[in-house]
Amino acid sequence: MKKYLAEFIGTFALVFCGTGAIIVNEQSNGSLGLIGIALTFGIIISAMIYVFGNISGTHINPSVTIALVIGKLTTLKEASFYIFAQILGAILASVLLKIMFSENLTLGATIPSGELVQSFILEFVLTFFLMLTILGVTSKKEFSNLAGLIIGIVVTGIILFAGPISGGSFNPARSLAPAIVSGNFTALWIYITAPTLGAIVAMFVWKGINKTE
Repeated sequence: MKKYLAEFIGTFALVFCGTGAIIVNEQSNGSLGLIGIALTFGIIISAMIYVFGNISGTHINPSVTIALVIGKLTTLKEASFYIFAQILGAILASVLLKIMFSENLTLGATIPSGELVQSFILEFVLTFFLMLTILGVTSKKEFSNLAGLIIGIVVTGIILFAGPISGGSFNPARSLAPAIVSGNFTALWIYITAPTLGAIVAMFVWKGINKTE
């Protein structure tokens, strides 16, 4: 139960602070900017990894959890509870933000600013690199103390890169929650399929590179 609670709280924190930063930026005429939003996401993810990493592994992302099932690093049963906790935490965060900012129409939802294919490719490729980073830093003991910092920096960097085009999600729960609560489902399929496929491909590549006789 502790693991699922950790995933619930971690994903709640991610959505509340991350999408909350987007809302605050809109409400304050761009006072945070893309850099401030990206840093908010990166910092809160880094913090949650250090808080809950030794309890649940701090997936806080259904794509990561699904990829770990494919890689046989967790069970389907456990992954199902993880994903349920993640989505529940994300939705609760969006509900709270809706109460706080009732006039906001999208609640920080990820909506493509250009062609759909651009957003799909960005979400796929950058989640691929994010997943490789997660696998790389968590598989080596010498990186254990730096894992949260490294992953947080990568998240910040890829949001800075993709944010203006795709919104920079890389996480189905992060996109699903504001879509459900705001009722804006524009191109939601991209933010569910692309990150998940990217994470799964990263797992296959990682397994292939690290294959032993």
